[in-house]
Amino acid sequence: MDGEFGGDKKMPMTTWLAPLERRLIDAWTPRFPAWIEGWHLTLMTLVWSAGVLGFDYLAARTGNLHWLWGTSAMLAAQWFTDCFDGALGRYRDFGIPKWGFFMDHLLDYIFLCALLVGYSFLLDDVGHKQIVYTLIPIFGAFMVNAYLAFGATGQFKITYLGTGPTEMRIAFIVFNAVLILFGTAWILPVLPYILGGSAVLLCIVVFRTQKYIWRQDMADKRARSEHTKRAPGH
Repeated sequence: MDGEFGGDKKMPMTTWLAPLERRLIDAWTPRFPAWIEGWHLTLMTLVWSAGVLGFDYLAARTGNLHWLWGTSAMLAAQWFTDCFDGALGRYRDFGIPKWGFFMDHLLDYIFLCALLVGYSFLLDDVGHKQIVYTLIPIFGAFMVNAYLAFGATGQFKITYLGTGPTEMRIAFIVFNAVLILFGTAWILPVLPYILGGSAVLLCIVVFRTQKYIWRQDMADKRARSEHTKRAPGH
């Protein structure tokens, strides 16, 4: 029989919004209607992803950047369903934590791709579009780092450098507001710095993660050595 799965139990969040978010989840999870299940909320990310692409396409096609408010609404909606899907499943004891882990994080990546591809609609220059496309694997690598670290340590951590998914969504919403107010011209010279900064942050996160895993391996190695020395016949 398989051991207990821990992917649905994240390490404690350490961001400044985490306590407020936790209280909100605990207060509202019991209030969901009986006909709504956690997996329904998980699959809603497909709808929000399509909405992001649709609103960004309309913003690019019409030249009216106010359509990006719709994109921000999709970000808020995805935050809501992402917060409550796992919590509702555990509260109802629906019993699909492995499916939930797989689909939740797969769809999170699809939503991220939709966001970045949608932003590329707003750019005319091929070079600038390529920078945005390059951000997809870099941002995705942050997620891969979390999943591989979970596989190596059994600890599922999604908060790095004091930032978690909620803070990232807020950053995207603020970014949309700035685009609406000031247009897209200002972002063009900034894009290379966003790309470079993201790559540097990824390197920092990966370095810290591998250092933590190395220390765990060394601690396990010392423990095995001590156990061998205490064993009979040694």
